[in-house]
Amino acid sequence: MVGEQVAPDARVRKAPNRQSRSCTVCRLRKVKCDRVKPCHACCAHGYPSKCVYETVPGEEARPISQAEEIRNLRAEIRDLRARIEDDNDANQAQGLRRLDQLESLFESIRSAPLRIVDRVVRDIRAAHGGLKQDLTPVGPWEGREAYERTSSILPIRRRLLANSPGGSSSDDAEKSEDDDDWQRMSQDGTSDSSSSSSTISIINLQRPAVDVFVERFLDAFSPEVDSKHGRAGAIRAAAEIRMFSPLISDAFEAVSVAFFGRSIQDKRIEASGFRLYPRVLRGLQDALVDPEKSKAESTLVTVILLLAFESVERTALSGVPAHVRGAVRLIEHRGPENHMYGVEHLLFTELRPYWIGGALAARVPSFLAREEWKTIPWSAGTTEKNILHHLLDLAVDIPGLLAQSDRFEKEQRSSVMGAHEITVKQAALWNGIAELTAKFHQWHIDYVENAPDGPPQEEEQTSEQDFPVFHRRDLRTGAEIPAIKFVYPNLLLAQTMCVYYSMRLILSSIDTRPEDRVTPMEQYELACGICQSLQWYIQTAPGNMINRLAFPVRVAWEAFPDGGPERRFMMEVLQLVEKRHSLGLWGSAMPELSTRAESPLNTN
Repeated sequence: MVGEQVAPDARVRKAPNRQSRSCTVCRLRKVKCDRVKPCHACCAHGYPSKCVYETVPGEEARPISQAEEIRNLRAEIRDLRARIEDDNDANQAQGLRRLDQLESLFESIRSAPLRIVDRVVRDIRAAHGGLKQDLTPVGPWEGREAYERTSSILPIRRRLLANSPGGSSSDDAEKSEDDDDWQRMSQDGTSDSSSSSSTISIINLQRPAVDVFVERFLDAFSPEVDSKHGRAGAIRAAAEIRMFSPLISDAFEAVSVAFFGRSIQDKRIEASGFRLYPRVLRGLQDALVDPEKSKAESTLVTVILLLAFESVERTALSGVPAHVRGAVRLIEHRGPENHMYGVEHLLFTELRPYWIGGALAARVPSFLAREEWKTIPWSAGTTEKNILHHLLDLAVDIPGLLAQSDRFEKEQRSSVMGAHEITVKQAALWNGIAELTAKFHQWHIDYVENAPDGPPQEEEQTSEQDFPVFHRRDLRTGAEIPAIKFVYPNLLLAQTMCVYYSMRLILSSIDTRPEDRVTPMEQYELACGICQSLQWYIQTAPGNMINRLAFPVRVAWEAFPDGGPERRFMMEVLQLVEKRHSLGLWGSAMPELSTRAESPLNTN
């Protein structure tokens, strides 16, 4: 009826909030987004973990998650394997055929070019929970044969296999693009394998074998532990995005193959990892000179993987510190805001002791001591600071004091300062040492003496536990006696206490105050505290988490006199770790981690 008033609620229906059509990064960059999570644009620019879709009124359905579909396929493969083991012969044959089909489809999604993967995942979603029809899958490295011709599989067959027959005219343009992608991928694989031995050729072609190597590497360097033991999932999280970055994928393959070969003492497999190493280095060098790629998470991941590689192989005396310094420079270049989320946040926070250790070894002030680096990476609430990070907030000031002490000694030797200037500068140094020492004491009261799970306990050592027995000096008589060992409620507290002992030792090395300084006897006790923690930690820590104590162990080594029982014990431990964990870094006394001013690796 004319003039009839219509209630506002009847005329206007508010659209429900839905996922944004484009990811946040593409919106800011004002580029087209393909609505895959992570989208092609984010992957191409090296930021897959930053591909986030915000809720925006009126937009359409949520993005497609490649990682989600891959996890679903992996779960189905695991379930199918378990059922096959329990089935009779007839059912096993059918199950094995289905298993082969699923594994091939998973491999295609894992290694195909990005735009092909995007379409495959869409088709899987359209099939309502997965492919139910039988497949005859043969990968592109096996002649690019077609999948089984069934109506529900036909779109995937066309997009996965460039030489498959049939298809409508509307697919011709897409198919031509896909042919080019598969051709380039096949040519890349051929060129790599043709220049290497048969061993590396086999590894390149049999991708499931490489996945086994990667899983073995992740179990060692990124074991699954709960937060009470300290987070160790950074490298595992990085592995989940390797499918989106050729650089990360190559780095994981090189490092994991070399580690696997070393761990089983197979020189051929280990050499295969070495053959991939130069390609990774070239890719990393190209990324570092690119203004945008140098800040990409793929570049940071690769640098850290090469650091892990050096801890395994120890290709050169300066290898580990060089990679630490490179990673630290890259972190500074990226800025604190780029370490608030995702893989980048985990790599910065979990490996923060290494970054501070690099500054201590170099004896130079660190940008990590700035307030923004102590706050901004945690400002998004991705993780919370634990007892270790509160300690590191103090420890990061030590490199500046070391540099101040070195300058003061150099100026004293050069006789360029007058008596008054010497007094002023020495007082400034002593005041800095006294203030930081007081903060360490307060930290110990707040976080160790009042720890929720209690402080460490003491136990007697026994020679029946397949571990060297630590003998120390009786400081009253000088006699060698077996020391007690420390037992901790969790790995995080054990690591934190070893870092605490090492930081106090390093700070005490420049403490020349006439009063309240750490005495030589106290220094000896701090070093013994690290040794007394080693048995429990090494026998408790999964994988290669023992690497987290490498720096404290070196600091303790330098606190003991040469030829004594303490160093004999430590050498036995170093050799034990190298043998059990395939860590070449531990095969010596790790001189590259020295914090002494006269160290040959000191950058000053």
